[in-house]
Amino acid sequence: MKTTRMFFLLALTGAALTEIASADLFDRVRSLGKGTNQTTLTAAALSQGEVVDGLKQALGKGVERAVASLGRADGFLTNLNVKIPIPEKLRTVEKTLRTLGQEKMADDFIASMNHAAEQAVPLAASVFGDAIKQMSIADAKGILAGTNNAATRFFRRTTETNLFARFLPVVQKATDQVGVTAQYKQMMGKVGSAESLGGLFGGRSKATMQSADLDAYVTQRALDGLFVMVAEEEKRIRENPAARTTDLLKKVFGSAAK
Repeated sequence: MKTTRMFFLLALTGAALTEIASADLFDRVRSLGKGTNQTTLTAAALSQGEVVDGLKQALGKGVERAVASLGRADGFLTNLNVKIPIPEKLRTVEKTLRTLGQEKMADDFIASMNHAAEQAVPLAASVFGDAIKQMSIADAKGILAGTNNAATRFFRRTTETNLFARFLPVVQKATDQVGVTAQYKQMMGKVGSAESLGGLFGGRSKATMQSADLDAYVTQRALDGLFVMVAEEEKRIRENPAARTTDLLKKVFGSAAK
C-alpha cells in the first residue's frame, strides 16, 4: 500500500474512519488505502487532526507505562526481558565465581548494575514527551501505516542520543551509590583475574576504564531495555482496544466490543 495514496484519501474524506466497535485504527487506516467501501464512512467520522492527536495520546500513555515499569525498585532486575547481565567480557569471571561458590558476589554485582539503571529511566519521560509533541504529520503517517514497531523506531531515532547523554550522569552517580565499581573490584580481586572491561568501549587506560566503561555499559543496556518495553507497549496499543481509557482514544481507536 502506498502511504501517499492513503493520506490523499484521508484528505479527500476529512480522514473519516468508521465507528466500528473494537476495530483497530492501524487496520482501518490501511483499509482506506486499499479502497474500502466508502459508504461505510459516516458523518461522525474523525478529522486527520483527531487521528494524529489520538495517536500521540496513545503513544504518550504507552511510554508512561514503559517508564513506570522500569523506573521502580527492581524494575530491571525482576524483568528477564531487560535484566542487565554481566558484560560479555566478564562472563568467564562470573563462571569462575560461581564455580568457587561465590554466587552472591556475582549476583550482587548484577543487582548493583540493574539498580543503577532503574534510577536513570524516569528521565526518559520528558524526552519522550518532547518527541511526541514535535511529531509531524509525516511522522504520524509513517507510524500509522508502518510496521508493528514503527513507533518504537521513531522514538529510538529521535531520542536515543539525547537519552544517553541524560542517562549517563545519573548512572555515574548511581553506580557510586549502589557500589557497582566497588563490586567489580571485589569480584575481580576474588578470582585474581587480569581480565577487565577494556575493549568494551574502546582503548582507555586502566585507571578510567573500570568506572567509565561500566557506566557506559549500564547506560546503553538501560536504553536497550527501555526500548524493549516501549516496543511491548506499542504492540499493546495496536492490539488491545481495552487499554484505551480516554474519550479521544475511545473515539479514535474504537471501544471494546460490547
